[in-house]
Amino acid sequence: MDDEQRRRELGDNEAPVEEELETTFDRIVEEGAQRLHRTWSSVLVTGLFGGIEVGLGVMAYLAVKHETGSNLLAGLAFGIGFIALLLAKSELFTEGFLVPVAAVAAKEARPGQLFKLWGGTLGANLAGGWIFMWLVMLAFPEWRDTVAESAAHYALAPLSWQTAALAVLGGSTITLMTRMQHGTDSIPAKIAAAVGGGFLLAGLPLFHSVLDSLLIFGAIQSGAPFGYVQWLGWFWYTALLNVAGGLLLVTVLRLVRTKELVKERRSESEGAAQ
Repeated sequence: MDDEQRRRELGDNEAPVEEELETTFDRIVEEGAQRLHRTWSSVLVTGLFGGIEVGLGVMAYLAVKHETGSNLLAGLAFGIGFIALLLAKSELFTEGFLVPVAAVAAKEARPGQLFKLWGGTLGANLAGGWIFMWLVMLAFPEWRDTVAESAAHYALAPLSWQTAALAVLGGSTITLMTRMQHGTDSIPAKIAAAVGGGFLLAGLPLFHSVLDSLLIFGAIQSGAPFGYVQWLGWFWYTALLNVAGGLLLVTVLRLVRTKELVKERRSESEGAAQ
């Protein structure tokens, strides 16, 4: 008896992978298919809420950074934004690097639907975040210097090996956070993953195309010595490298780990379509 036959004998399922992986894979594919079959209006509204709700984390980050000057403590506070996203069921652009991609790989949706989700969610995230930061800076003008200092770290960063690595790590970190949350039914465990992901992204700080854009928007609205041209110069490479980090370091490896399940779902989908 080879190792694979013995594993099947010891497990409770007949799938070619462990039962926990099979359960998580099915959950991810089913949720991804639901997301990808949303209407344009649903995509935009969900993304708008995502930009607004993750702004809670940015607001908490600025409050703690203003009082303590510590990136690490502010990063812990930022986790509030990811908890809001989790419990309110809204969505960030970078959360679409695992769940919807798995659904496309399993042929439960089309690539065009994936690009619609990415484009609509990203645009709506930025719009919602801009509005929220406008309100935050009106409410807390004393944070002007704090937000300008924090935002300059991103807005004025040229493309280099270091900034590229920070953006790749930012994409892989939030994608892994998403995978961790889908690997459990425990709400406390999901919240712990949200807090940990927020700490790494905001506390280190890594480069994240949406979260850090909110800081830059707040700084621009407060009269910082840089503008939207500098933001775009930073944003284009950060967004692309976030995608690369999320797909290459997390999603592709996870799909390879469950390649037998992907093949099974693809066969089932193709059979149902005939």
